[in-house]
Formats: sequence, C-alpha cells, structure tokens
Amino acid sequence: MNRSSILGIAAAIISANAVYALHSDVTRYVDPMIGTGGHGHVFLGANVPFGLVQLGPSQKVKGWDWCSGYHHSDSTLLGFSHTHLSGTGIGDLGDILVSVNTRPEFGETRFSHSAEMAAPGYYSVSLPDNRVHAELTATTHTGMHRYTPSSSADSLYLLVDLYYGIGWDAPKDVAITSQTSTSLTGHRLSRGWAKDQRLYFTMQFSRPYTKAEMDKDGGYCIYTFAPDASPLTVKTGISAVSEEGAAANLAAECPTWDFDAVKAQAQQQWQDALSRIRIETEDVATQRKFYTALYHSMFAPMTFSDVTGEYRGADGQTYCNTSRPTYTLFSLWDTYRAAHPLYSLILPEMQPALVETFCDIYSQQGKLPVWHLHGNETDCMVGNPGAIVLADLTLKGYAPNPERAYEALRGTALLDERGLDLMKRYGYIPYDGPDSLESVARGMEYAIAYDATAQVARQLGKKDDFKRFNTLGKVYRHYYDPAEGFMRGKSMAGEFRKEKYSPFHASHRADDYCEGNGWQYLWLVPHDPHGLIATLGGEKRFVEKLDSLFSATGDLGGEASPDISGLIGQYAHGNEPSHHILYLYNYAGVPYKAAPLLREVMTNLYHDAPDGLCGNEDVGQMSSWYILSAMGLYQVQPAGGRYVIGTPIVDSASINVGGGKRFSIKAIDNSAENIYVQSATLNGHPHLRSYLDFNEIMQGGELVLKMGNKPSKFGTAKSARP
Repeated sequence: MNRSSILGIAAAIISANAVYALHSDVTRYVDPMIGTGGHGHVFLGANVPFGLVQLGPSQKVKGWDWCSGYHHSDSTLLGFSHTHLSGTGIGDLGDILVSVNTRPEFGETRFSHSAEMAAPGYYSVSLPDNRVHAELTATTHTGMHRYTPSSSADSLYLLVDLYYGIGWDAPKDVAITSQTSTSLTGHRLSRGWAKDQRLYFTMQFSRPYTKAEMDKDGGYCIYTFAPDASPLTVKTGISAVSEEGAAANLAAECPTWDFDAVKAQAQQQWQDALSRIRIETEDVATQRKFYTALYHSMFAPMTFSDVTGEYRGADGQTYCNTSRPTYTLFSLWDTYRAAHPLYSLILPEMQPALVETFCDIYSQQGKLPVWHLHGNETDCMVGNPGAIVLADLTLKGYAPNPERAYEALRGTALLDERGLDLMKRYGYIPYDGPDSLESVARGMEYAIAYDATAQVARQLGKKDDFKRFNTLGKVYRHYYDPAEGFMRGKSMAGEFRKEKYSPFHASHRADDYCEGNGWQYLWLVPHDPHGLIATLGGEKRFVEKLDSLFSATGDLGGEASPDISGLIGQYAHGNEPSHHILYLYNYAGVPYKAAPLLREVMTNLYHDAPDGLCGNEDVGQMSSWYILSAMGLYQVQPAGGRYVIGTPIVDSASINVGGGKRFSIKAIDNSAENIYVQSATLNGHPHLRSYLDFNEIMQGGELVLKMGNKPSKFGTAKSARP
C-alpha cells in the first residue's frame, strides 16, 4: 500500500481547511507549555495530529507528576525519547531515548526554560553543559532530530538508550540488531501499564560515525561523530510490527534530510487541523487557552498501523488493512464524555476508521476496548466506555456496518467479567460480593454503557435487546438511598451499608466510588437526567440539591484521590465524572443557573500558564470540555448527539463539519457580564430549545445567541428542555 492511501483520512481532514489556512495562522496561539506544570501531565515536544511518534524531552521520573516524562518544575533532562503519554495518571512509554553531548558522558543535564522553544510540530532546547543545541520535529511514524554543537571543532557523542522507560515501563528484551556506519535497527519490548508493548525502529544519521561502544546486552550504545561544520541530523522510524515496518515508515514519510522542510510540513499539518474551528474573541488569553486545548485534544488516539497497513492486533497477531488507518491509545473512561463527541463534530472523516478499529479490537480480544495502550488492553478504570463511544458513533451514522458494530456492543454487554455477572444477577453490583471494589462507580458506569447499547438496539429494531439493556441502564435507582440522599453501596441482601456515612469522604481505590465521593457520584446519570430528576423528588428538589453541590464543604479525608481537584464546593472539575454536571440545569428548566458556574470554570480553572489545568489532561478530555464549552455546547447524554447550549465565552466559533459545510455560533453582545442567553435563532428562525441535535449541526448553518446580564426565560419551558 502506498503512503497516500494510508494517509488518506488525514489528507481529507486537512485539505478541507486549506483555504482558511491561507488567511490566519492559528498555531501562533498555541502554548505547548500549558499543562506541563501542576498535575496536568501534558506531553511536551514534537508530533503531528494523531501521530504515533511523540518526540520530546524526557527527565528522570521523580514522582506522579512525571507521568508524561517531563514536568515544568524540573531543571534537568536525560535526553529525548520517541513515545510519550499525555495527561495520564500512570506513566509508560518513553521508548528509544537519544542524548547528545560534546563529551562521552551521559546522565542528567541542566537546561533552562528560557532556552526552550516549543510550537506545534517543533521543540528545541540548548544544553549548556553538553554544549549542544537540540531541535526536534516529527511525522506520523518518524522523529527527526538536529543537533548543533557550540563549536564546529567539537566531536559529538550520541547515546541510544533502550533501557529508559517512563513510570511503570520496564524493558523485557531490547537490542540494537544491526548497524552500518550511518544507520542502525533494533527493537524494544517492554512491560508496564501495557503488559506487552512491542516497538521496532530504524535510525539513520546524516553522516557516518567513527566509533560505536555498545554494552554487552546490546541496548545501550554511544556513537562518536568527528567534528563537522554541519549539524548532526538523526531520523528514526518506529513500528509496532517489525523493523521492516519501521524502515518503510521512515522511507515513506521522511525521505529527506531537510529538517526545516519536515518541520514546515508538521507545522502546516497543525495549522490545517486547528483551523477546523475558527473563533473570534478580543481576549488573547482565551485564544491561547482555546487553541492550545484543541492542539492537546489531537494527541490521541494515535495512528497505530504502518504505511503498509500492517498493525499489531489486540491478540498480538499482525493484521493488514490497506483501506484505512488503525488507531490505539484510547483513554475511554475520560474521553467518552467530551473528546469523542468533539471529534464527531470536527473530524467526521476520521470516525468510520475509529468505528472499525473498535470492531477489530472486539474481534481480536473478545470485548470492546476499556483503556487501550499500544495494542494492549489495560482494563484501567471502571465500566465499558468503549461501548459508549461506539454506540454514539453508530447512532450518528458513522458505522460502515451497523450490524457489525452492534455485534461488538451486544457481545461486550453479555460478558460476565469485572462484575458484570453480578450486575445481571442483582440488578446492581453489591459491595460485599466478588469484584466489589468501587461497586457504585462500576455499576453506574456500566449502566451508561448498557443504555448506549440499548439505544443502538432500538435504532436497529432489536426490541428484546432494547428492553433488556434499557433496564440495566437504570441501575442508579438501586443505589439511591433516600434516607441519605446519595448513591450508596448496597449489599447482596439489598441493604445499604450500615456504618456512618459521609458523602464527603473518599478513599482512593478503597471505597464504593472511583476517584470521587458521594457528592460527585450522585449525578453520574448523564444518560437519563430526567429519570434522575424524578428519583431525587422532582425538579424543585433536584435543583436545590444541585445548587448545594457548589457550596457544600467537608473533609474528603487523607486517603482521597489526588484526582479530586478543581473544586467548587464538591463539584470536582479536575476529574471526569463531574464534567457533565453543570449542564444538568438545562434538563430542569433553569439553564441560567449554569451560566455563572460555566464562566467560573472556564475563567478560573483553565489558565494560559504551565500550571494551567486543574487536573490531569487525561488524553484530551480536559481540553475537549473547554473547547465545547467555550463555543457554548456540550453533549451531556453520552450516546446520540444532543448538544446542550451553555454560555459561549468566545464571541463566535465557526466549525468545519465536513462536506464543504460550516456551522457557526455567534454570541451577540457577549461579555464578562453578559453571560446569559436571552434568545436564539437557528438559520434565521427563532430557536426556543436549549439544545441542538447532532444532525442540525452537521447540516451546517448558524446559531445566533443574544446575550445579556440577567437570567431570561430561554430554555425554561418544558418543550424547550433537552
């Protein structure tokens, strides 16, 4: 298969924006440092949209905040590795570390942020102790380095280290398997969060080395290069399949030694991708936050297949698909909430390949992905979030074969693993049975997936399946304890826990919730908000309880998860289970109550600074929430495509929805004071509903919101509510 074929989807994505790219460089608003400090865990370095290679600085891991391999508080680095994670709570990858010095000495070396330069597709840093200036750029499967010594009279020593890994990663089998004077090949097989990660590579140098000193195990080699007036350029192709695949990727994507040309190509890819949304606002900080968020949202999923179409399946076998890319790195417990609903709007060309990737994973491992990392199922977090994403895309018409997609949804729903057997037996997961850890969170997340599967069953006319899965989607009713007013652990005998209960207290990996407490899990019913309203006693009591969430204060306890962050009362924006909660006001007919809280989150919990996120980026989810909310939209119900109207913080947003169409949102008289929607028109006609359906957006058109400084009746009528 040729390169143009495998990159066809990427070409379609970017070409639709070519005319817009001529007019304005949106990449100038991207600040890659945002999220590299605090607990953001964001990757810093060079990559292209959805690229497998993320080439960037790697540091000695000094704690939880180094999950991406880099933290802004650090002042030393070890070198530059070709794979990283972005925003996760667990560290892995860091494959193929390269470091360069003018002396044959390697270890931590100093650097200064003032000597760093980062932009989409490019990273550089000067290393004073090494007397070297390093520059990095990338393609989808390759990384390109350029090293310039302080003096052309200096020899250069280049280290290739296959032992280094981030976080949980540990090498199992590493080797440089062959060498010439200007190239080498090898592999790195490791075990970590991904239990069986396989990476093969080929590396080329722009000039011959004069000496190679390799350790006895073949995973650590220092190459000596004689003084030369020109910089040393290094190219590395990677593959999860074979060294031959890595070589093919390198040959197809990076045949040139012109570093600046490859850099320009990467930057143009980012310009085209980020031009999918064009915004207008006079606030430069908002522009930086918005386009940096959009940039971060496109780090994953990663293109996993080679240019030949070959990829490593979830069963460890090699497959080949020449008609579309195959993807990996799905942080689905996070990204089903906002990232995938965002992609379905702005990247329609990509969605069928994602659907088919999910179906392939199901056929290879017997279930849909939970948290997939480089072809490995990690089973991280709770629930079946892959089913939610697949159901949403199927309902939106993105499934090339809806029956194949439903087979994967139904097969996953009928499994008995990870507490699903208990769910079917009791109607909920009891806290005192097997697989009882985080029982409330497990059951409520499974319910969202069951409901999503039920919606597809209904669409396809499978009445019995709809009835069965729809019933399982109502599990929250079993967990609700009216005496306490919260979702609580329930025993096999049908009794709530008898010990004294605190909705504030949380014990990480040791209670009925997952990275949360009773206050936060009360609202985890995004698929059935009206059912939750009824369960809590009607709209008046629901709104009173929701109001109290944002003022309630209490002790979370010393064992609480660090992910419970970004607090407004007990609303925790730093972690994903809270992300839909503000928009629940729309369902109760009081959307104006959400407006000041939404503005508070967008203004005070997102900043254009290294410590700019109030929680982990979580592979694009934190950023995607901001992108959608800044435009004034959010998909609360995870499957089906109903986007609730909030309060846009930008004055206008124009979304390329594909097929030559754009959907625009304009906020008239928008300001820091005028945060309330007064009225709306859609394509020139009055629009009374406080939501839009997916198909309305994808048809293209214009939503105009008249903003004011006082609450209005917009969206309050029962007929106007989502």
